[in-house]
Amino acid sequence: MPIKHPLGRLEPVQLREAWLSEAGDFTPWLAEEENIQLLGETIGIELEVEAQEKSVGPFRADILCKDTANDQWVLIENQLERTDHTHLGQLITYAAGLNSVTIVWISQRFTEEHRAALDWLNKVTSEEIRFFGLQVELWRIGQSAIAPKFNVISSPNDWTKSVSRGAKAAQEQSMTPAKERQVEFWTGFVEYVEEHGASFKTTKPLPQHWMNISVGRSGFKLNAIVSHYDSAAQSYEKHELRAELELTDEYAKIYFAQLEAMRDKLEAEVGEKLLWYNPENRQTCRAYLRTTVDLNDNARWLEYFEWLRVKLDRLHQVFFPKVKLLQTTLPPELAEAPTTDPDSLPT
Repeated sequence: MPIKHPLGRLEPVQLREAWLSEAGDFTPWLAEEENIQLLGETIGIELEVEAQEKSVGPFRADILCKDTANDQWVLIENQLERTDHTHLGQLITYAAGLNSVTIVWISQRFTEEHRAALDWLNKVTSEEIRFFGLQVELWRIGQSAIAPKFNVISSPNDWTKSVSRGAKAAQEQSMTPAKERQVEFWTGFVEYVEEHGASFKTTKPLPQHWMNISVGRSGFKLNAIVSHYDSAAQSYEKHELRAELELTDEYAKIYFAQLEAMRDKLEAEVGEKLLWYNPENRQTCRAYLRTTVDLNDNARWLEYFEWLRVKLDRLHQVFFPKVKLLQTTLPPELAEAPTTDPDSLPT
C-alpha cells in the first residue's frame, strides 16, 4: 500500500551550527522557558530558572534552577564538547557544598568513564543528591528547522536508594502500621494516576499524610492530603481528602491577595467554590477543596484516588498559568484589602 505522505530522513546537525559558544549561546538558549521545559520533561522535573552563571563555591554553575515541586536546587552544567575531568570535579564540588541538590550534566558526548562515574555517584550518595547525565543532539529533516533532543545517559536509581534507605530505617526503627498504610495509599494513587492520566506529575510515595505536586513556580505547590481529621465537622470520627494550592515563600501573602482578587473567576474555572485559608499569624496560605471520607474503608480507595486525581488536575490546569503572572508587589487597589482568617486547619 503506498504511503499517503512522503517520509523524510533524520539528519544529524553539528551543535556548533546552532550554538557557537556555551556561555554566549547555549546557556542563554537553554534558560529560555520553552527550552528549560523540554529539559525538565526529559528528566521528569518541572524547572524554574533562578539564575545563569551563578557562583557555587569556587565555581560558577551555568544555570541554577528550582524544582518547583519541592523548591530544591537543580544545578545545570553544560558542555558542547565531550565530557572531561574538570567538569566532573566541579559537579562533585557542587554536591559537597549543598545538602540537597539535583545536578544535571549536559554534553555533546559522554565518555564511558564519566558515565560510569555518574552511575557510581548515584549509587553511593544519599537520596538528597542526584546526578543526571544528558547528551544533547540536533536533528532536522530536509530543510526543516533544527530540533534539539536530550538523551538520558545516566540517572538516579531511586529504587536502589529507596531499598538502601529502607534497610537502614528497618535497622533503626520499624515503620509503624500507620506509616505503612500511608505508603500503601500513595503507591496506589501513583499507579492510578499513571493508568488514568492527569496534567500533573505525582511524586514518590512516602510515609506521610501528604504528597507535594509541582504547579510550575517555586514557592507554590499543589498538595494531595489524606487527613484523619475532618475539618468541616472538627472531629476525628470521620476523615478528609484535600486538594489544595499552597503558597509558602516570603511573598505568599502578596500572591494570595492577588489570587483572592480573582476569586470569582478562579472558582468559575475550577467549577466549584474554593475554601480560602489565610491566617494572620502564619506565612503559609491555601486555597483548597475537601471532602469527607472513611480512610479505613479500603474498598473505597479507588473512589478516593479518582477524587484526588480529578480535583488536582483541575487545580493544576487553572493555577499553572496564573501563578507565573503574580507579582511580588501589590497593586494599589489591593494594598488595603482585608485578609481572610478562618479557624486553624489541622492535619
